[in-house]
Amino acid sequence: MNLFLVLTFLFFAGSLIGWGIEILWRRFFSKNNPERKWINPGFLTGPYLPLYGLSLCVLFVLSFINVSFVHQVWLQKLILFVLMSVCITVMEFIAGIIFIKGMKIKLWDYSNCWGNIKGIICPQYSFYWIILSALYYFFIHPQILEWLYWFTNHLTFCLVIGFFYGVFTMDACYTFNISAKIREFANEQQIVVRYEHLKAQIQKKNEELKEKRHFLFQFRTEHLSLHDSMKEIFKRK
Repeated sequence: MNLFLVLTFLFFAGSLIGWGIEILWRRFFSKNNPERKWINPGFLTGPYLPLYGLSLCVLFVLSFINVSFVHQVWLQKLILFVLMSVCITVMEFIAGIIFIKGMKIKLWDYSNCWGNIKGIICPQYSFYWIILSALYYFFIHPQILEWLYWFTNHLTFCLVIGFFYGVFTMDACYTFNISAKIREFANEQQIVVRYEHLKAQIQKKNEELKEKRHFLFQFRTEHLSLHDSMKEIFKRK
């Protein structure tokens, strides 16, 4: 099976599954959402998280690593899952640093978690990656080739994935345009904007003004421009 086709499918599946995991986590478990509202997670507007898509691709590649030099089977699996977690954590750290340094945006914030590094990574979420790696290895990886054969034999599903990548590309352009405005504001104020905090504050302001709450287009405001909304939000601090 063509590796590019495999990774294309995995990025598609991982991005959607990751979005679903995050939206349920934020709704029912996150301490940052005490009101238990439905929150659209992530950097992009649509229902997908690229970091999870990339992570699923990484898990697929790493699952073929030979750890037979360890005799105990359970230890082989543990080493593999820890390695998967470390690789994804490193990828998460690199992505976080790129956005902080390049865009002046902090996409997520683990500053309140024990052992965190720059609020980007921490042991707690690295442990969650170990659990997700194990779930992937035992329940998803054995089925992947079968799913891919089904996928290549159904033209309609191929069109769905093509449509996904078209929408994804347009979404990325739209979101980076917003990010450019946020970066401009952050440079003016000499700050790093916490992305999730900004989304929450804009939603709160819209509710105060009784404006329509946008689940997908969370930076859309009918009262002020995005730049003026950010000025008003950060002026309160």
